[in-house]
Amino acid sequence: MKGSSLKYLTREGFRNIWVNRLMTLASVTVLLACMVIIGVGAMAFFNINALLDKVEAQNVVMVYAPTDAQEDAVSELGQKLQALSNVETCEFIPKEEAFQKQIEALGGDSAIVEGFSESPLPDAYKLTLRDLSIFDMTIRQIKSIPNVDSVRENSDLAGKLLSVRKAVTAVSIGLVAMLFLVALFIIANTIRITMFSRKLEINIMKAVGATNGFIRWPFFVEGILIGIIASLLSLGVLWGLYALAESSFAEILTGLNFSLVPFLSYALQIFGVFLLIGVCTGGIGSMISMNKYLKEQGSVVSNA
Repeated sequence: MKGSSLKYLTREGFRNIWVNRLMTLASVTVLLACMVIIGVGAMAFFNINALLDKVEAQNVVMVYAPTDAQEDAVSELGQKLQALSNVETCEFIPKEEAFQKQIEALGGDSAIVEGFSESPLPDAYKLTLRDLSIFDMTIRQIKSIPNVDSVRENSDLAGKLLSVRKAVTAVSIGLVAMLFLVALFIIANTIRITMFSRKLEINIMKAVGATNGFIRWPFFVEGILIGIIASLLSLGVLWGLYALAESSFAEILTGLNFSLVPFLSYALQIFGVFLLIGVCTGGIGSMISMNKYLKEQGSVVSNA
Protein backbone atom coordinates (compact mmCIF):
# COMPACT_ATOMS: atom_id res chain seq x y z
CA MET A 1 0.00 0.00 0.00
CA LYS A 2 1.43 3.38 -1.05
CA GLY A 3 2.07 6.16 1.43
CA SER A 4 -0.59 8.43 -0.10
CA SER A 5 -3.18 5.64 0.07
CA LEU A 6 -2.25 4.87 3.68
CA LYS A 7 -2.63 8.54 4.60
CA TYR A 8 -6.03 8.71 2.88
CA LEU A 9 -7.29 5.52 4.54
CA THR A 10 -6.09 6.69 7.96
CA ARG A 11 -8.07 9.91 7.48
CA GLU A 12 -11.07 7.78 6.55
CA GLY A 13 -10.69 5.88 9.80
CA PHE A 14 -10.77 9.17 11.74
CA ARG A 15 -13.77 10.37 9.72
CA ASN A 16 -15.66 7.13 10.35
CA ILE A 17 -15.50 7.79 14.10
CA TRP A 18 -17.79 10.80 13.64
CA VAL A 19 -19.85 9.53 10.70
CA ASN A 20 -20.75 6.37 12.64
CA ARG A 21 -20.92 8.12 16.00
CA LEU A 22 -23.73 5.99 17.40
CA MET A 23 -21.73 2.79 16.85
CA THR A 24 -18.64 4.54 18.15
CA LEU A 25 -20.54 5.56 21.29
CA ALA A 26 -21.74 1.98 21.80
CA SER A 27 -18.22 0.58 21.41
CA VAL A 28 -16.65 3.21 23.69
CA THR A 29 -19.32 2.63 26.34
CA VAL A 30 -18.74 -1.13 26.35
CA LEU A 31 -14.97 -0.72 26.57
CA LEU A 32 -15.30 1.97 29.24
CA ALA A 33 -17.46 -0.28 31.42
CA CYS A 34 -15.00 -3.18 31.12
CA MET A 35 -11.97 -0.96 31.79
CA VAL A 36 -13.53 0.73 34.81
CA ILE A 37 -14.30 -2.69 36.33
CA ILE A 38 -10.72 -3.76 35.61
CA GLY A 39 -9.47 -0.50 37.14
CA VAL A 40 -11.57 -0.97 40.27
CA GLY A 41 -10.15 -4.48 40.61
CA ALA A 42 -6.61 -3.16 40.09
CA MET A 43 -6.95 -0.44 42.73
CA ALA A 44 -8.48 -2.95 45.14
CA PHE A 45 -5.48 -5.21 44.45
CA PHE A 46 -3.00 -2.37 45.13
CA ASN A 47 -4.76 -1.46 48.39
CA ILE A 48 -4.94 -5.07 49.58
CA ASN A 49 -1.26 -5.43 48.79
CA ALA A 50 -0.51 -2.27 50.78
CA LEU A 51 -2.53 -3.64 53.70
CA LEU A 52 -0.72 -6.99 53.50
CA ASP A 53 2.63 -5.17 53.41
CA LYS A 54 1.62 -3.33 56.58
CA VAL A 55 0.60 -6.55 58.32
CA GLU A 56 3.77 -8.30 57.14
CA ALA A 57 5.86 -5.46 58.55
CA GLN A 58 4.29 -6.18 61.94
CA ASN A 59 5.01 -9.90 61.62
CA VAL A 60 8.50 -9.54 63.09
CA VAL A 61 10.97 -12.21 64.07
CA MET A 62 12.63 -11.78 67.46
CA VAL A 63 16.10 -13.30 67.85
CA TYR A 64 17.49 -13.58 71.39
CA ALA A 65 21.14 -13.87 72.35
CA PRO A 66 22.20 -15.89 75.42
CA THR A 67 21.79 -13.87 78.65
CA ASP A 68 25.50 -14.23 79.40
CA ALA A 69 26.69 -13.35 75.87
CA GLN A 70 29.53 -10.83 75.67
CA GLU A 71 29.09 -7.52 73.82
CA ASP A 72 31.38 -8.59 70.95
CA ALA A 73 29.42 -11.82 70.47
CA VAL A 74 26.10 -9.93 70.42
CA SER A 75 27.49 -7.43 67.90
CA GLU A 76 28.78 -10.26 65.69
CA LEU A 77 25.36 -11.90 65.86
CA GLY A 78 23.75 -8.70 64.59
CA GLN A 79 26.14 -8.50 61.66
CA LYS A 80 25.42 -12.08 60.64
CA LEU A 81 21.67 -11.54 60.89
CA GLN A 82 21.87 -8.39 58.78
CA ALA A 83 23.90 -10.29 56.18
CA LEU A 84 21.06 -12.75 55.50
CA SER A 85 19.61 -12.05 52.06
CA ASN A 86 15.99 -12.23 53.19
CA VAL A 87 16.38 -9.85 56.14
CA GLU A 88 14.89 -6.42 55.37
CA THR A 89 15.66 -4.68 58.68
CA CYS A 90 17.61 -5.71 61.75
CA GLU A 91 17.01 -3.58 64.87
CA PHE A 92 19.04 -4.14 68.04
CA ILE A 93 17.00 -4.19 71.28
CA PRO A 94 19.36 -3.80 74.30
CA LYS A 95 18.35 -5.84 77.33
CA GLU A 96 18.14 -2.70 79.51
CA GLU A 97 15.66 -1.11 77.09
CA ALA A 98 13.60 -4.32 76.91
CA PHE A 99 13.54 -4.53 80.71
CA GLN A 100 12.42 -0.91 81.05
CA LYS A 101 9.58 -1.50 78.59
CA GLN A 102 8.55 -4.57 80.56
CA ILE A 103 8.41 -2.52 83.77
CA GLU A 104 6.26 0.11 82.04
CA ALA A 105 3.95 -2.59 80.70
CA LEU A 106 3.46 -4.01 84.23
CA GLY A 107 2.30 -0.64 85.49
CA GLY A 108 1.07 -1.00 89.06
CA ASP A 109 2.47 -4.53 89.26
CA SER A 110 6.04 -3.37 88.57
CA ALA A 111 6.93 -3.90 92.25
CA ILE A 112 7.51 -7.59 91.50
CA VAL A 113 10.68 -6.75 89.58
CA GLU A 114 12.12 -4.18 92.00
CA GLY A 115 14.57 -6.70 93.35
CA PHE A 116 16.49 -6.94 90.07
CA SER A 117 19.64 -4.80 90.07
CA GLU A 118 20.12 -5.40 86.35
CA SER A 119 18.04 -6.64 83.47
CA PRO A 120 17.35 -10.39 83.56
CA LEU A 121 16.35 -10.25 79.88
CA PRO A 122 18.74 -11.06 77.02
CA ASP A 123 19.83 -8.73 74.23
CA ALA A 124 17.66 -9.22 71.15
CA TYR A 125 17.31 -8.35 67.49
CA LYS A 126 14.01 -7.45 65.84
CA LEU A 127 13.91 -8.61 62.22
CA THR A 128 11.54 -7.99 59.33
CA LEU A 129 11.77 -10.22 56.27
CA ARG A 130 11.56 -9.39 52.57
CA ASP A 131 9.95 -12.55 51.19
CA LEU A 132 7.55 -14.61 53.28
CA SER A 133 7.57 -17.43 50.72
CA ILE A 134 10.96 -18.49 52.13
CA PHE A 135 10.04 -17.74 55.74
CA ASP A 136 10.77 -21.25 57.05
CA MET A 137 14.12 -21.44 55.28
CA THR A 138 15.13 -18.06 56.71
CA ILE A 139 14.19 -19.17 60.24
CA ARG A 140 16.40 -22.26 59.81
CA GLN A 141 19.27 -20.03 58.68
CA ILE A 142 18.80 -17.79 61.72
CA LYS A 143 18.78 -20.72 64.14
CA SER A 144 22.02 -22.05 62.64
CA ILE A 145 23.92 -18.85 63.51
CA PRO A 146 26.17 -19.10 66.61
CA ASN A 147 25.02 -17.29 69.75
CA VAL A 148 21.33 -17.54 68.84
CA ASP A 149 19.66 -18.68 72.05
CA SER A 150 16.05 -18.66 70.86
CA VAL A 151 13.81 -17.34 68.08
CA ARG A 152 10.24 -16.08 68.42
CA GLU A 153 8.30 -16.17 65.17
CA ASN A 154 4.81 -16.73 63.79
CA SER A 155 5.07 -19.05 60.81
CA ASP A 156 1.28 -19.63 60.74
CA LEU A 157 0.59 -15.94 60.18
CA ALA A 158 3.30 -15.76 57.52
CA GLY A 159 1.77 -18.72 55.68
CA LYS A 160 -1.73 -17.22 55.81
CA LEU A 161 -0.51 -13.85 54.54
CA LEU A 162 1.27 -15.56 51.67
CA SER A 163 -1.87 -17.54 50.77
CA VAL A 164 -4.02 -14.40 50.81
CA ARG A 165 -1.55 -12.55 48.57
CA LYS A 166 -1.51 -15.42 46.07
CA ALA A 167 -5.31 -15.64 46.06
CA VAL A 168 -5.71 -11.89 45.50
CA THR A 169 -3.18 -11.99 42.63
CA ALA A 170 -4.90 -14.97 40.98
CA VAL A 171 -8.36 -13.39 41.23
CA SER A 172 -7.08 -10.08 39.83
CA ILE A 173 -5.40 -11.76 36.86
CA GLY A 174 -8.50 -13.87 36.21
CA LEU A 175 -10.76 -10.80 36.31
CA VAL A 176 -8.57 -8.88 33.85
CA ALA A 177 -8.38 -11.85 31.46
CA MET A 178 -12.14 -12.48 31.57
CA LEU A 179 -13.08 -8.84 30.99
CA PHE A 180 -10.51 -8.56 28.20
CA LEU A 181 -12.18 -11.46 26.37
CA VAL A 182 -15.63 -9.98 27.00
CA ALA A 183 -14.53 -6.61 25.62
CA LEU A 184 -12.89 -8.24 22.60
CA PHE A 185 -16.06 -10.22 21.81
CA ILE A 186 -18.40 -7.25 22.16
CA ILE A 187 -16.17 -4.84 20.24
CA ALA A 188 -15.74 -7.38 17.42
CA ASN A 189 -19.49 -7.82 17.11
CA THR A 190 -20.17 -4.09 17.38
CA ILE A 191 -17.74 -3.35 14.55
CA ARG A 192 -19.24 -6.22 12.56
CA ILE A 193 -22.67 -4.60 12.88
CA THR A 194 -21.06 -1.38 11.65
CA MET A 195 -19.77 -3.22 8.61
CA PHE A 196 -23.21 -4.57 7.73
CA SER A 197 -24.59 -1.04 8.03
CA ARG A 198 -21.93 0.03 5.52
CA LYS A 199 -22.34 -2.99 3.27
CA LEU A 200 -23.04 -0.86 0.20
CA GLU A 201 -19.90 1.22 0.74
CA ILE A 202 -17.73 -1.92 1.07
CA ASN A 203 -19.31 -3.54 -2.02
CA ILE A 204 -18.63 -0.42 -4.09
CA MET A 205 -15.01 -0.46 -2.94
CA LYS A 206 -14.74 -4.14 -3.94
CA ALA A 207 -16.39 -3.44 -7.26
CA VAL A 208 -13.75 -0.88 -8.23
CA GLY A 209 -10.95 -3.31 -7.35
CA ALA A 210 -10.07 -2.40 -3.77
CA THR A 211 -7.95 -5.04 -2.02
CA ASN A 212 -8.76 -6.49 1.39
CA GLY A 213 -5.95 -4.45 2.92
CA PHE A 214 -7.41 -1.26 1.46
CA ILE A 215 -10.82 -2.05 2.98
CA ARG A 216 -9.49 -3.26 6.34
CA TRP A 217 -7.26 -0.31 7.19
CA PRO A 218 -9.93 2.35 7.98
CA PHE A 219 -11.74 -0.14 10.21
CA PHE A 220 -8.46 -1.00 11.93
CA VAL A 221 -7.72 2.70 12.54
CA GLU A 222 -11.29 3.20 13.73
CA GLY A 223 -10.97 0.33 16.21
CA ILE A 224 -7.70 1.69 17.63
CA LEU A 225 -9.16 5.19 17.99
CA ILE A 226 -12.16 3.76 19.84
CA GLY A 227 -9.72 2.02 22.20
CA ILE A 228 -7.73 5.22 22.83
CA ILE A 229 -10.86 7.29 23.49
CA ALA A 230 -12.23 4.63 25.85
CA SER A 231 -8.87 4.48 27.68
CA LEU A 232 -8.82 8.23 28.37
CA LEU A 233 -12.44 8.30 29.50
CA SER A 234 -11.99 5.20 31.68
CA LEU A 235 -9.03 6.74 33.50
CA GLY A 236 -11.05 9.86 34.25
CA VAL A 237 -14.10 7.91 35.46
CA LEU A 238 -11.94 5.61 37.62
CA TRP A 239 -10.13 8.59 39.14
CA GLY A 240 -13.45 10.19 40.05
CA LEU A 241 -14.84 6.98 41.56
CA TYR A 242 -11.65 6.44 43.56
CA ALA A 243 -11.72 10.00 44.91
CA LEU A 244 -15.37 9.51 45.88
CA ALA A 245 -14.56 6.24 47.69
CA GLU A 246 -11.59 7.84 49.43
CA SER A 247 -13.71 10.69 50.82
CA SER A 248 -16.66 8.43 51.70
CA PHE A 249 -14.61 5.94 53.72
CA ALA A 250 -12.02 8.36 55.11
CA GLU A 251 -13.39 8.22 58.67
CA ILE A 252 -13.57 4.41 58.72
CA LEU A 253 -10.08 4.03 57.26
CA THR A 254 -8.67 6.50 59.80
CA GLY A 255 -10.20 4.44 62.60
CA LEU A 256 -8.49 1.36 61.19
CA ASN A 257 -5.19 3.27 60.99
CA PHE A 258 -5.06 2.69 57.22
CA SER A 259 -5.22 5.01 54.24
CA LEU A 260 -5.87 4.20 50.59
CA VAL A 261 -2.88 4.26 48.28
CA PRO A 262 -2.65 7.51 46.21
CA PHE A 263 -4.34 7.10 42.82
CA LEU A 264 -1.68 9.18 41.04
CA SER A 265 1.00 6.72 42.14
CA TYR A 266 -0.60 4.11 39.86
CA ALA A 267 -2.37 6.34 37.29
CA LEU A 268 0.34 5.95 34.63
CA GLN A 269 0.45 2.16 35.02
CA ILE A 270 -3.33 1.88 34.87
CA PHE A 271 -3.53 4.15 31.81
CA GLY A 272 -0.86 2.01 30.11
CA VAL A 273 -2.93 -1.12 30.76
CA PHE A 274 -6.12 0.63 29.61
CA LEU A 275 -4.38 1.80 26.44
CA LEU A 276 -3.05 -1.69 25.75
CA ILE A 277 -6.47 -3.27 26.30
CA GLY A 278 -8.21 -0.57 24.24
CA VAL A 279 -5.83 -0.75 21.30
CA CYS A 280 -5.78 -4.56 21.31
CA THR A 281 -9.54 -5.03 21.62
CA GLY A 282 -10.29 -2.25 19.16
CA GLY A 283 -7.64 -3.13 16.59
CA ILE A 284 -7.82 -6.91 16.86
CA GLY A 285 -11.61 -6.85 17.17
CA SER A 286 -11.94 -4.84 13.96
CA MET A 287 -9.58 -7.16 12.08
CA ILE A 288 -11.42 -10.28 13.27
CA SER A 289 -14.77 -8.80 12.24
CA MET A 290 -13.47 -7.56 8.91
CA ASN A 291 -11.94 -10.92 7.97
CA LYS A 292 -15.08 -12.78 8.98
CA TYR A 293 -17.29 -10.36 7.06
CA LEU A 294 -15.24 -10.62 3.87
CA LYS A 295 -15.24 -14.42 4.04
CA GLU A 296 -19.00 -14.54 4.60
CA GLN A 297 -19.52 -12.24 1.66
CA GLY A 298 -17.23 -14.34 -0.50
CA SER A 299 -15.16 -11.28 -1.20
CA VAL A 300 -11.72 -12.38 -0.15
CA VAL A 301 -9.24 -11.24 -2.77
CA SER A 302 -5.54 -10.56 -2.83
CA ASN A 303 -4.22 -8.98 0.35
CA ALA A 304 -1.72 -6.87 -1.52
